[in-house]
Amino acid sequence: MATDYHHGVRVIEVSDGTRPIRTIETAVIGVVCTGETADADTFPLNRPALITDINNGISAAGTTGTLPYALDAIKDHGNPLTVVVRVPEGADEAETTSNLIGGVVNGKKTGMQALTAAKPLLGVQPRILGVPGLDNENVTAELVSIAQLTRSFAYASCYGCETIEEAIAYRDGFGARELMLIWPDFVNWDTQANAERNAYATARALGLRAQIDEDIGWHKTLSNVPVNGVSGINKDVYWDLQSPATDAGVLNAKDVTTLINNKGYRFWGSRTCSADPLFAFENYTRTAQVLADTMAEAHFWAVDKPMNPTLVRDIIDGVNAKFRDLVARGYLIGGEAWFDPAKNSKENLKAGKLMISYDYTPVPPLENLMFEQKITDDYLVDFATMVAAA
Repeated sequence: MATDYHHGVRVIEVSDGTRPIRTIETAVIGVVCTGETADADTFPLNRPALITDINNGISAAGTTGTLPYALDAIKDHGNPLTVVVRVPEGADEAETTSNLIGGVVNGKKTGMQALTAAKPLLGVQPRILGVPGLDNENVTAELVSIAQLTRSFAYASCYGCETIEEAIAYRDGFGARELMLIWPDFVNWDTQANAERNAYATARALGLRAQIDEDIGWHKTLSNVPVNGVSGINKDVYWDLQSPATDAGVLNAKDVTTLINNKGYRFWGSRTCSADPLFAFENYTRTAQVLADTMAEAHFWAVDKPMNPTLVRDIIDGVNAKFRDLVARGYLIGGEAWFDPAKNSKENLKAGKLMISYDYTPVPPLENLMFEQKITDDYLVDFATMVAAA
């Protein structure tokens, strides 16, 4: 407040009060591909490129590598914002893997590391990550690291696995909550070869995940939603809705999402590779990520403000207002924020440190529905009355 002498009237503007909190954008895909014939202006090598019109992206993707097929799969589920990093195809798989993993050259990130440069360069943060068709074990391990760094979620195949047993063994190599493994692949028609081909299930997962985020929300898992643009599954996967003793049941029990055909082709399974059961479901992980980034990003305005009790109350009220909104819209079961004196000592407060605590309950997916069926003769007691009334 001004303290210099003044004879008159001044207006001091005060901007206290709760601020509305806007949920972060989740339906943004980050995909790493090869494509030697792609347009270099649209898809520069080793740089993140933002595609806002998926059809324009497809027209510039060329006809080789994984890029045109990945974009076509995404296109079948809408027109989400898509960040593409195109890498050079190596002379062999080992060189291509190194190109995909990338690094830093002359201060610029290459390969999938370039996904972490998307936000400062393009203004969007990819939240749905994949490397369709090229996601071997080493690529997936690095993709998980990128997902953890950016609070994103990765979808990967059980690369090279020919059998259910191999897919289950492959899954044992991962323990991250930010990863969903998928086996096997879909089949669709290749207009370049005029024949059927294996269609990357992970590419369909990216597009469908973005579509679900837009149409339903990030609290809904990938499972049991029709997949567009596919005509088959490249391995035999036995599935029965009422029996756990099936191929699909065995895969799901081991945290591998599989593919089924029942009223359309669908992903079947909601589990992550998390070693922590608190984040066993895909939507549990994504809920945690969304809330963490939403609450942090929404309070940039509060940093360096004078830390008086009114400021703290405004922050808490704003967070609780957001929780009420998310609960009312079905994104959460519940949530509440509070100030805990035990976690805010006078020494910490004096040092400019403030901790606001909050808890929440994510929405569980209905994974195991059971009905109790009982035969009884109770309804025969009044049979004579029923006959008379007929």
